Amino acid sequence: MFLIKKYNTMGKLGATEIILIVAVILLLFGGKKIPELMKGLGSGIKEFKDASKDNSGATSNPNKNNTDSKTE
Repeated sequence: MFLIKKYNTMGKLGATEIILIVAVILLLFGGKKIPELMKGLGSGIKEFKDASKDNSGATSNPNKNNTDSKTE
């Protein structure tokens, strides 16, 4: 008559898993290549944020700057 609670641990990373992932990445790419990869990842995220900022202003009011279609 005891209730056993089952906790869902899928998707949760512990310290052991993170250390294992970092070790595998170091083995695959080496210590010299990782800063270059992180720099490229950071610049890609920055470009994505900038593009989403530019695009969000255009989609908020689509008729605001729509002067090209009515030139006559």
